[in-house]
Amino acid sequence: MNCSSASLLSSSFLPTPPPNTNTSSSSFKLPQSKPKPKPIPRHVTAKMSLNKPPDPTSLLTSVTNLLWGPSLPPGLLISTVRIAWNTTWRLMMSQLAPSDPSLAYTRPPSRFRATQIPRQNRTSLHLYVGLPCPWAHRALIVRALKGLESAVPVSIASPGNDGSWEFKTTPDPDPDTLDPTRDKANGYKTLKQVYKSRPGGYDGRSTVPMLWDSNNKEVVCNESYDIIELFNSGLNELAHDPGLDLSPPSLKPKIEEWNSIIYPNVNNGVYRCGFAQSQEAYDVAVNDLFNTLDKLEDHLSRFRYLCGDELTLADVCLFTTLIRFDLAYNVLFKCTRRKLVEYPNLHAYMRDIYQIPKVAETCNFQLIMEGYYKTLFPLNPGSIQPIIPVGSEHQELLRPHNRDPLCLKGARESASTLSVS
Repeated sequence: MNCSSASLLSSSFLPTPPPNTNTSSSSFKLPQSKPKPKPIPRHVTAKMSLNKPPDPTSLLTSVTNLLWGPSLPPGLLISTVRIAWNTTWRLMMSQLAPSDPSLAYTRPPSRFRATQIPRQNRTSLHLYVGLPCPWAHRALIVRALKGLESAVPVSIASPGNDGSWEFKTTPDPDPDTLDPTRDKANGYKTLKQVYKSRPGGYDGRSTVPMLWDSNNKEVVCNESYDIIELFNSGLNELAHDPGLDLSPPSLKPKIEEWNSIIYPNVNNGVYRCGFAQSQEAYDVAVNDLFNTLDKLEDHLSRFRYLCGDELTLADVCLFTTLIRFDLAYNVLFKCTRRKLVEYPNLHAYMRDIYQIPKVAETCNFQLIMEGYYKTLFPLNPGSIQPIIPVGSEHQELLRPHNRDPLCLKGARESASTLSVS
């Protein structure tokens, strides 16, 4: 007969007092009574109520008392748990977020790079993304703005329990937004299986976005910026809006300069804050992040977009981080000096881009939050997900941005570049 953990915490038998064998030397004796029969030991079985579930707190307390006794000093228990948790946390973080000797987060480079696709392969491209990922979001936005939805089908993965990307269908998908899907190109259950199916296999990091050649069963590219450049200018013969150019030659130097500022300090900067494994690494990252946001706030008080009056790839790259800032980075990644909603120009700039046709449909705020709070266990062990902040709600993002007057003639030529010291 097996016992539940609750029964192990109680005595197995009722105690029986020993018989009284002490005799007195006095001549006066009380009348002797017949000895009482010795009680038969009875096994005690804990019964669990069918109506009231066991209290996990009481159970934990009972287990603690059983293992260490009721007299264990609370400070010792806390210290023991802290040491164990810190050791486990560092082990998990080393797998989740590789670091340099200063324990600052170092993002691994993308394995598959590509800037041009052979013409004969352009009709067999398939895009793999995950909705929580800001890098994949870039590809979704440029794909939508260029009108490549039919030319480049998409499969949308979700974070699994172990943090890897897996495919599942959504029972009642929202027609106005993107939702997780099955693997439409290969029919696999996980993205790792897709990567491994390429000729020669692959055992590295299975990341999104990933561009796949369905005919040759090959990974074309998994570097987000290469993919959005390809979508912008490399597939114009398949695009519904081939005239849209998010990286015109005249603005390329400015775009590259903005990217060199935004990527390390904002796009990757929030991850440097959240994945820092030392106080010193965090302090450097958080100061770089907010110094850059402060300067962006000033720049965008005078110009509608980063390079003047035209939306560019640099704006797309900044937007996908800003839209997640108050949802996840401010809380989970400890980017707490200010919320994005406290930057009037940055928040209006974000609303401006959000209101561009097709952009809002690429944003699924519920799944973005789930992807961070439910998946990044080392940062949120309890998996408790906060509610969506008011400043990030759909209706709030549709509030007038009033940035049209910033589109003045010649603004593009006079837009100054930004340097971060």
